Amino acid sequence: MRWRIMSLQVVLIVVLGAAAAFLVNEGTFVNNTVHDQLAAQQIFFPPASAVVAGGALDPAEFSDITQYAGLPVDSGVTAKAYADGFIGRHLNAIAGGKTYAQVSSAAQKDPTNAKLAGQKAALFQGDTLRNMLLNAWGWSTLATYTTYGGAGLLLAAVVVLFALAFEILAWRREEVAATKVKAARKLVPAL
Repeated sequence: MRWRIMSLQVVLIVVLGAAAAFLVNEGTFVNNTVHDQLAAQQIFFPPASAVVAGGALDPAEFSDITQYAGLPVDSGVTAKAYADGFIGRHLNAIAGGKTYAQVSSAAQKDPTNAKLAGQKAALFQGDTLRNMLLNAWGWSTLATYTTYGGAGLLLAAVVVLFALAFEILAWRREEVAATKVKAARKLVPAL
């Protein structure tokens, strides 16, 4: 019975270790890809000099993202902050909080209205960039949790490894004790 348990533990260590390596590798790959793709776009938050009343990062309106002033958008966290905290607020200001669909519908009804056409174009471009950045954030979040899952599986593999080591030590102790009992029986005649 002990050999079966130890064999299963060895198989479990190999499976958990392989799964952990795969998940950590994939999480790292996706986060690196998100970083490389975002960095290539060279999107930056407005500089620290814009963190003034009336500036591009007016602390009264952008207090939640002023810590990113001047930084590049090159991670899932900064992509979400830029998408929601910066672009999202500017999109709300373009047409009084109306969505692209609402402005587009109004522009179709009044095709000669240059103001609506400008709002439609700005909302389309802003929503497109915002959605791309949020997509990068989503993948980065998934990759981060994948890496955490891999670390958890690695921990589980180490726990099973210790259990296997315990089984081997217990088996060896029993073998030594059984050998001593056999040796003692040979020395003492049967009663």
